[in-house]
Amino acid sequence: MNLPAVNPLLAELPPWLVATWPIALGVLGAMAALVALYALLSTFLPKVAPIALMTAKAGLSHPLFWVELAFGAVVLILFFPFIPYYTLGEDIKMLKDSGLTLMLVLAVMFALLTSSWSIADEIDGRTAVTLLSKPIRRWQFIVGKFLGILVPVALMFIVLGGIFLATVSYKASDDAHETAATQPTAAQCQAEMAQVLPGIVLAFLETTVLAAISVAISTRLPMLANLLICWTIYLLGHLMPAVVNSAVGQYPLVRFMGKFLATLLPNLDDFNIQAGIAAGSSVPLDYLGWAALYCALYTTAALVLALLLFEDRDLA
Repeated sequence: MNLPAVNPLLAELPPWLVATWPIALGVLGAMAALVALYALLSTFLPKVAPIALMTAKAGLSHPLFWVELAFGAVVLILFFPFIPYYTLGEDIKMLKDSGLTLMLVLAVMFALLTSSWSIADEIDGRTAVTLLSKPIRRWQFIVGKFLGILVPVALMFIVLGGIFLATVSYKASDDAHETAATQPTAAQCQAEMAQVLPGIVLAFLETTVLAAISVAISTRLPMLANLLICWTIYLLGHLMPAVVNSAVGQYPLVRFMGKFLATLLPNLDDFNIQAGIAAGSSVPLDYLGWAALYCALYTTAALVLALLLFEDRDLA
């Protein structure tokens, strides 16, 4: 089919649907990046790659992954775009905030549970003994498990993120229809999607930090304790900066404890920009860069702690 025959077909499609073509390219590019990263891992860390692949396959084959993926897709496609938010033409702001929160909660829950299944349960079930009886060092076991946990999490963000961006594009058109305003062009719909994309990236970075913490805890504690501690860290990581800067934080003891916990625990509030994204604010690239650097540093520290906790763990 030649180009002149394609253009009339595109002209018949609604602008919000025409605007979604970059999503397909982005999903394919992200999938290719995962394959390329595995190839690099196999080249430079050949003993870590099989552990990561085995853990990723176990996560992808678990029913919870598909249940969360189906639930997130159904909510993003059938529920969020059509729920009446009663915001007088600004429903897209609520949609952005709700969609980002949904993806974050689903990904964090899956990452925490997978950490317990793949590390704590294997240690208790003596499966780790069999694996470590081979010429595999304990740090390779920890790093492989962590990277394997991130693979299904990344795929969840890729799939749900693509659906969410398409939903944002549709909602921009739907809001204009509800308020009898001029329909947005495809370029305007793409601008709405581009404005949300940094929020998806930051949600993945936050999930990565919590997954690393969960890996460290899983080397010593079972699933229930892991979930309780990690969700407590999640809450405190979002609340501590606000407590320190609030009027309550002016009390010396409260301020000291707040600063101590804010230093020890990850400052997850730096990854939380849903309010700004919902309001239409753009996220500078340097902010994403600093957030990625903070994620890398804290993740490395958490994995070092995991190795220290696991190094003298009796597996027999």
